[in-house]
Order: sequence, then structure tokens, then C-alpha cells
Amino acid sequence: MNILIAAGTFFVALALLLLYSMIRHLKRGRMLRAGSSFAGGVTSASLGGASALLAISYFGYGQLTAEQRIGLIEFSESNQGEYTARLMLDGEIDRFYDLNGDEWQLDARLVSWKPPATILGLEPIYQLERLSGRYSDIDRERTEPRTVHALFEERVFDLWRVARQFPVLMPGVDAYYGTATYLPMADGARFEISISRDAIIARPINDIARQSVGEWRQPEQ
Repeated sequence: MNILIAAGTFFVALALLLLYSMIRHLKRGRMLRAGSSFAGGVTSASLGGASALLAISYFGYGQLTAEQRIGLIEFSESNQGEYTARLMLDGEIDRFYDLNGDEWQLDARLVSWKPPATILGLEPIYQLERLSGRYSDIDRERTEPRTVHALFEERVFDLWRVARQFPVLMPGVDAYYGTATYLPMADGARFEISISRDAIIARPINDIARQSVGEWRQPEQ
């Protein structure tokens, strides 16, 4: 991260130096040199701006060094097939979402690095994207009302989105989804949410959740 900040500072300073050089050449009537300084200044300013935006976007994601817990989620049933999910992310205020269905799913944006970006020493990063309700029955999934909630606000410049839409402009950035295996909802069920370098992991942590997962898996045995 310090490298990104240093790179941005360097390119901005270089752009200012080239701007000064362009003004000096213009005063002396050296149009060709002034044009060369202008082109170099624009390039340096662009690289500096890109480094700054990359750093800002990077700070907006959580860093991953290994599998780590990021919070809890708990469900309460208000009506048949209607639940309130209490999302308790570590270090954040609890959030409440209404979900329809009998299962829940959490999606995230995961970003890892490959050459040449690996030389920056950056850790993989993540951003929780959406929480949704779903139905185990496919016919209900097609016809019943769906509920999907965004878990973050889109930024003007988002590293993950730019890397997926314009991969040529972001060499070394590997952006992909990591989605938790969907799990059942049950009144009073509580799950622990963790995230690794390539996936979200949800584990039942109370008897109600463990029982719901056991009953949910039973038909597959």
C-alpha cells in the first residue's frame, strides 16, 4: 500500500515538474520541447491519478491474509417464509434485512493479485456485495418474490468492477466472485461468517442452526 502512495506522490511531483518545464520552454519559444514536457506531464498526472484512485479503492476493501471471521448472521421468522436477518459484521453497527424464502446467500467481491502486481506485495482483498433470500424449490424460485439487498455503495472508481470490465487496463488484478454455499434460514438460527482467499464460509454456531442444516441436508443422503 505504501508503494501505491509513493508511486502516486512521485508521478504527481513529476507532473508538476514537467508543467514548470513546459512553461519555461514556452517563455523561451521552444515549442517542441514545451510540447514534449506537456505530453510527459499529462502521462505522469494520469499515472499519479490512477495510483491514487487504486489506493483509495484498495482501502475500501477488507484485507485477507488467511481465513478470518468477519461477523455473524442471525434469523428471526416474522411470517411463514419471511425472515429478518440481523447481520453483525465485526467493527460495524448491526444491520437488519427482510428476506423471503427458506435459504439465504451471501455474495462478495474478491480480488487477488498476479504478476506484475505481485511485486507490490499486496494482500488479497474482499468486499461483501449482497445478501439475498432464495427458495429450495426451483418452481418457487421462478415464481415467488425475490429479496436482494446491496451491502455496499458503488464507488465512482471500483477496483473490482474496472478489473472485470477492462482487464487490459488492470494487468495483475484477478477479480472474481466468492460466494458462500447457500444455507437454510430458521427462526433463531445463528451462523458465523468467515472469508478465505477464495471463498466465503458460513458455519452454524447454535443448536437451531445446526439442526436446520442437518434437516436441510437429509434429503441428499
